[in-house]
Amino acid sequence: MVLQASNYFIMAQRETLVHLFAGGCGGTAGAILTCPLEVVKTRLQSSGVTFRPIYFPQVHLQTINGGSFVRSTPLSPGLLQILKTILEKEGARSLFRGLGPNLVGVAPSRAIYFASYSGAKEHFNTIFEPESKKVHICSAAFAGFSSITATNPIWLVKTRLQLEAKERGQKKMNAVQCVKRVYQMQGFRGFYRGMTASYAGISETIIHFVIYEALKQRLRQERYLTPPGTTHVNQDSWDFLGLMVSAGISKTCASCVAYPHEVIRTRLREEGTKYTSFLRTVRLVAKEEGYTAFYRGLMAQLIRQIPNTATMMVTYELILYMAERV
Repeated sequence: MVLQASNYFIMAQRETLVHLFAGGCGGTAGAILTCPLEVVKTRLQSSGVTFRPIYFPQVHLQTINGGSFVRSTPLSPGLLQILKTILEKEGARSLFRGLGPNLVGVAPSRAIYFASYSGAKEHFNTIFEPESKKVHICSAAFAGFSSITATNPIWLVKTRLQLEAKERGQKKMNAVQCVKRVYQMQGFRGFYRGMTASYAGISETIIHFVIYEALKQRLRQERYLTPPGTTHVNQDSWDFLGLMVSAGISKTCASCVAYPHEVIRTRLREEGTKYTSFLRTVRLVAKEEGYTAFYRGLMAQLIRQIPNTATMMVTYELILYMAERV
């Protein structure tokens, strides 16, 4: 009896470590692949981008006495405009601003997330109907809360670095300098700015995993869709393709529904702005820029999220698949 309990504990511990490793690897692979789009998306979400003349065409207006003055058109820039400006003014390396903190944060963040999700799902399966939507919703919410609380300071530093726009030759702040600056200006609490918006973003996580789990279950039920006569290896490849498509569809749906929280979060993480709380930010953005501002950068997000999520989820599932056969 004692031996059985000991074996169960060892197996449970091994499974947790496998989920931690798989989640970390999946998150790292996705972050490296899509970092440039992450930078573009963050710039589009910020308030400062609207007031940076380099991003907009300039209009020369004639005065009464024949002189002229220059006015920048107050239009929101597009994805390609931001991308072009970063390349021209700041250089290609700026498209990977914040990658350091991203890599430092994404592995533990995704590892905590997937391990929490797996553990919570196992627990909630004993309370609710196994593998039901209630189980997936509660598990995703718990995993999101755990991950956000643990890693918010890393994401704040990443956002600050991505928002820093300096031309070629100008010295750019590194992660260590950013940490010191945040602490000097706002203290320890400054590292947790934007966390309320991140908590609101748990809704995106819930939607994503509910749809993903539903599609995954459907794939299992419809295994006969695998082309007849395929070998075991080809069948596994077909299954992973299905998981990749499922991850892309579920994340796209979730991003479209819950995207405004990302804009609010970026505004809250900006340095020295008027955005001091979640509700105040919602009111200010709606009043000053209109409700469409809550979807600035959505196109960059969708283009980024599909390959990012697909890469992350398939890497995660692949490592779990390989671990089961060791």
